[in-house]
Amino acid sequence: MKIVTGADFAGFDLKQVIKPYLEEKGIEVIDVGMHDLDHEIPYYEVAAKAARTIQKGEADKGVLFCGTGMGVSIVANKFKGIYASCVESEFGGQHCKVINNANVITMGCWVFSPYRAKKTVDLWLESSFTEGYEQFADFLKGSIPEIEKIENETMK
Repeated sequence: MKIVTGADFAGFDLKQVIKPYLEEKGIEVIDVGMHDLDHEIPYYEVAAKAARTIQKGEADKGVLFCGTGMGVSIVANKFKGIYASCVESEFGGQHCKVINNANVITMGCWVFSPYRAKKTVDLWLESSFTEGYEQFADFLKGSIPEIEKIENETMK
């Protein structure tokens, strides 16, 4: 599995915790920046770079950081095929995968401690779409083509 990661100045410290954490798990990480605090990249640029990396098939998933997680989520979701969820809890990290099959999670450095961020990433990675919601699996799985139709109408 390959995961793209990126952060603006506000999310940089948390990315610097999560990137090696993912690598320790044997996950290949593509870091699209920031690489140091002396060379700032705005949230909209880093989120766009990450989304394009997934679109090109160079990464399977993404983990993005900014102050709140919201800015990078908004930008990433402007790209077809990117389903970014801004999560503020471990529950949200797990359920954005289980319910919505999110391929990107975004987190805020002003929201998460390193411990909670690691736990959230673990839950997201270890969960599977519809897990624990088997009674709704047909509906949830059927929602994906409907979402893709909406994408095709709005993202030409």
